[in-house]
Amino acid sequence: MHFSIPETESRSGDSGGSAYVAYNIHVNGVLHCRVRYSQLLGLHEQLRKEYGANVLPAFPPKKLFSLTPAEVEQRREQLEKYMQAVRQDPLLGSSETFNSFLRRAQQETQQVPTEEVSLEVLLSNGQKVLVNVLTSDQTEDVLEAVAAKLDLPDDLIGYFSLFLVREKEDGAFSFVRKLQEFELPYVSVTSLRSQEYKIVLRKSYWDSAYDDDVMENRVGLNLLYAQTVSDIERGWILVTKEQHRQLKSLQEKVSKKEFLRLAQTLRHYGYLRFDACVADFPEKDCPVVVSAGNSELSLQLRLPGQQLREGSFRVTRMRCWRVTSSVPLPSGGTSSPGRGRGEVRLELAFEYLMSKDRLQWVTITSPQAIMMSICLQSMVDELMVKKSGGSIRKMLRRRVGGTLRRSDSQQAVKSPPLLESPDASRESMVKLSSKLSAVSLRGIGTPSTDASASDVHGNFAFEGIGDEDL
Repeated sequence: MHFSIPETESRSGDSGGSAYVAYNIHVNGVLHCRVRYSQLLGLHEQLRKEYGANVLPAFPPKKLFSLTPAEVEQRREQLEKYMQAVRQDPLLGSSETFNSFLRRAQQETQQVPTEEVSLEVLLSNGQKVLVNVLTSDQTEDVLEAVAAKLDLPDDLIGYFSLFLVREKEDGAFSFVRKLQEFELPYVSVTSLRSQEYKIVLRKSYWDSAYDDDVMENRVGLNLLYAQTVSDIERGWILVTKEQHRQLKSLQEKVSKKEFLRLAQTLRHYGYLRFDACVADFPEKDCPVVVSAGNSELSLQLRLPGQQLREGSFRVTRMRCWRVTSSVPLPSGGTSSPGRGRGEVRLELAFEYLMSKDRLQWVTITSPQAIMMSICLQSMVDELMVKKSGGSIRKMLRRRVGGTLRRSDSQQAVKSPPLLESPDASRESMVKLSSKLSAVSLRGIGTPSTDASASDVHGNFAFEGIGDEDL
């Protein structure tokens, strides 16, 4: 998750008090909250009390006198690095102290009072689920409420997540980010002030072997089935005419498990597809469509005069990756800090083992670069859990009496309509090259704001493999 403090604001104090500098904290380029230096100092002191000074990154010291504009900018940069370092630390970033601070600041900044509201959450097939929540409920609270509404068992909640998406004109979803523990879903979606933004429930794991756990339960099976049918209809899962015929036949027989077993064998099953973007592979400024899943990034592209092709980058072959951001200056060529700047340009770059002893950087330029990085990180995390013999089955914190609060009126997952005839305009794809198709990517990194070596994060799942293994 990408934290930044791109700008400061000079604000008047309460009741006509003296002016102060406010720091705007952005998450993935969107304003999350606005805080004062004293509030961040309070957070730092609380973390130091709980975890000790040796664990914490450096915090910019107090100043006795008013700051000059240059000192304000220097403090902004130092606070930005501090927040990023805390968030990236496994202990500090997951602490309730840090996350509750950001939730309170978000609610205060957006001036949303605590009250009960009805929140709309969509399933992958577009079905609406209305849940009663508090505006101050965090992500886990809302996820539990949705699970209760659908009657999803407690031990399957961890297999699903809530995602913030933007609904495009054609009804397709453009994924913005996975909702995190430091935010309030109701505030996050309403503060964007656009009906395009929605919250969607979708499975949160990548390895289809975990489908077996979900399919044991009726509600879990229906959710997985509805998501898969939707992904096929969108063209996210690649099917031939014969496979489409078989799937439709299984639909007509209401053979959901058999339908899913067949779908699991299809290319891009369970993948998340991103909007069209640009990459520098295999050549500069190459238009591509990126999909993430099955421990890889898939790039679909069309070279001049050639058919649609696909290159697959395995996570286990990515040595490291980074997310960088840049802000174009206005046409005048100069800009004061935090003012008059254009749209942020985001890039995901990963170092890939193309062949024995040959690493190459591949860069993808996309507004969804941070979401791509989050997908890579979660795929690596899943690989490491599996490698250690662990399980992704997890229980969220318990509620009243040790169980979730179940809704009085539960809602069934609607069965999706039969698959439509396959789109004749969809072309089959061939591998970009036999060499590339076997390359695996390993990469996980925490997003950073610049490309310095210290901000490049290694991938614990990386495996150096020779030519004979490619």
